[in-house]
Amino acid sequence: MSRIQRLSTQLSNQIAAGEVVERPSSVIKELLENSIDAGATKIWIEIEEGGQRLIKVRDNGRGIFVDDLLLALDRHATSKVKNIEDLGKIATLGFRGEALPSIASVSRLQLISCAAEDSAMQGWRVFGDGGLDMEEPTPDPHPQGTTVEVRDLFFNTPARKKFMRTEKTEFRHIDSVVRSMVLSHPEIALVLKRNGKVAREYTVADGVEQWERRVSSVLGSKFIDNALYLKQESGALSLHGWIVEPVAARSQADQQLFFINGRVIKDRVVSHALRQAYQDVLFHGKHPAYLLFLEMDPELVDVNVHPTKHEVRFRESQQVHRFVSNRVKSALAEVRPGGDSIHISREEIVDRESGEILSVSSSINSSVTPAVTSSETALKQVSIFTQLQAQSNMIAEKRGSEYSSSDTYPLGYAVAQIHNTYILAENSEGLVVVDMHAAHERITYERLKQAIQRDGIPSQQLLVPITIAVSELDAEFAEQQQELFHSLGMTIDRSGPESLLLREVPLLLANGDAESLAIDLLADLKEYESTARIKEKINEVLATMACHGSVRAGRKLTIPEMNALLRDMEQTERSGQCNHGRPTWRQLTHFELDGLFLRGQ
Repeated sequence: MSRIQRLSTQLSNQIAAGEVVERPSSVIKELLENSIDAGATKIWIEIEEGGQRLIKVRDNGRGIFVDDLLLALDRHATSKVKNIEDLGKIATLGFRGEALPSIASVSRLQLISCAAEDSAMQGWRVFGDGGLDMEEPTPDPHPQGTTVEVRDLFFNTPARKKFMRTEKTEFRHIDSVVRSMVLSHPEIALVLKRNGKVAREYTVADGVEQWERRVSSVLGSKFIDNALYLKQESGALSLHGWIVEPVAARSQADQQLFFINGRVIKDRVVSHALRQAYQDVLFHGKHPAYLLFLEMDPELVDVNVHPTKHEVRFRESQQVHRFVSNRVKSALAEVRPGGDSIHISREEIVDRESGEILSVSSSINSSVTPAVTSSETALKQVSIFTQLQAQSNMIAEKRGSEYSSSDTYPLGYAVAQIHNTYILAENSEGLVVVDMHAAHERITYERLKQAIQRDGIPSQQLLVPITIAVSELDAEFAEQQQELFHSLGMTIDRSGPESLLLREVPLLLANGDAESLAIDLLADLKEYESTARIKEKINEVLATMACHGSVRAGRKLTIPEMNALLRDMEQTERSGQCNHGRPTWRQLTHFELDGLFLRGQ
């Protein structure tokens, strides 16, 4: 039987390095974080053979004192954390003191630095060969800042070197790290050289406009052209960045970047919150794209979870989840013609010339039905929700030259109907094409949701309560969450050490699998400390109701009815997409129309 023995320092460093240095891009990431923490405003990167032969990172930061150079290559030596209290409020990207020694243990590393506070402005060099004993620093001319040169990565760990991919693949990973850093730190200029040639170059981005240009160069013009910029604050939380409109959603989840205090992270709470925010507006199989930055008190988030520092833990995860989801959802709600630039009352329209309040009386449907007053009405009379808010004939017929500039609407005025499916409208930009069924479906759906939200979720008592077998921990948890379940339209009592009794369910879901729903709710609450599952299930029912209750393709509409639909679209949240994520309207500009007929060419 083998005896327990202490590993050598070199071997333990190499084992630990496997958690930090996975591939050349990991080295780039750690060195860039050190440069940023050092206050660098410009960073130069050189790589050869995908980083396997050479990685060189130089910055103009504060530098390292000569007396600290050898210490910088020692494990768990750092200037960023001094005591246990500092570990709970980390404001820097690096803090473990593991990056440089880990890299040095699996490569031939050279570190040259000139400290800003060195009156002689003398650079000093240390060299490490696979983490072996290093000699004292020697003078080496160097401007203020630090240069780290890494050669022959994994030369002494052949098992790890076997997992290296082609130069092209490794460069793609490096490029991804670089792009992430330049997106999160617009104040930094960066140059990336590949095999002696400049592959990427970014100048300092001052202000949102220049930052947008950097985002466009990194993520593509399509991203920024279809993105909404948001900036929201609530207490200790601040969220800003760009979210892409649902119409430009991607087939892959390859443009989803989320930063917390400048650190790129992958967190299940945040991911879940963003998925919820994009609910109801994404086409099947599409993924949202976003570049978002969450700023918060470092004491409210624990970044000391994994050596790669990609994972975090929130002190109040429910608060973060709700904040991110609600703020993004609110921004997406304004994706409609004209956004919030036009505010017309849903109940009345004022004649701009006379000031007279015009009654709203006509409807797309032939029969006039009363307005929605309660969720009970919504459940019993689906036809009520097929009614569109009408505009008066006077307003509908006033179009074209009769209107001044102040009388224009984002979607303009209807001129014709094509194949009894599409509405053609004229606005100041050119021609608007509207899918009338998709548009009406969204309008009806949003009104259904508003009625449920206003009046609460109606519940129905089960004739025979359902017994649900769960674990003892789940039973205790459900017992503690009785009030929350009740707010969701469910009544759940504990009936035994490992059993629950389901007595009431949401009325709209009475015919569904109530037991599975209750179990899924428990899982959501335990995982995310919140749940939107009831809302999602109800919304599915409402979406079906809206689809069946909306005007169908093939229905011939009058000009006033078409204009009524356009006006409602301008006032309805998320009206840019139907319930299934399909676009509801498209704009053809004067320029695009002229191009079709080669005018001006």
